Amino acid sequence: MYAVIEQGGKQYKVAQGDCLNIELTDVPPDATTIELDKVLLVSDGEKIKIGTPYLKGAKVVVSFKTTAEDAVVKGKKLYPMHFRRRKHSRRRIGHRQKYLQVTIDKIEV
Repeated sequence: MYAVIEQGGKQYKVAQGDCLNIELTDVPPDATTIELDKVLLVSDGEKIKIGTPYLKGAKVVVSFKTTAEDAVVKGKKLYPMHFRRRKHSRRRIGHRQKYLQVTIDKIEV
């Protein structure tokens, strides 16, 4: 069984037991699980349910390692560059995105 969920403007194909990094969201610091209710598609191998745009009543339950604060991980460092020709006008900026590392517990339809 797998599902396609939307989180943070991105879509993820998930199955039970998968571990993935999602956009950092506001979560209480002592929470151990959250429910993602923006489910676009659910399939059990034979039947496929597609939402318009979301499936009503469907949700994906995800958990953290220990707490939400420990589940925050940092992504790869990116260096956007602003460059204008002439007169040595350059600007280099570093950016490192924070993600929430979660494990998919169950998919409920």
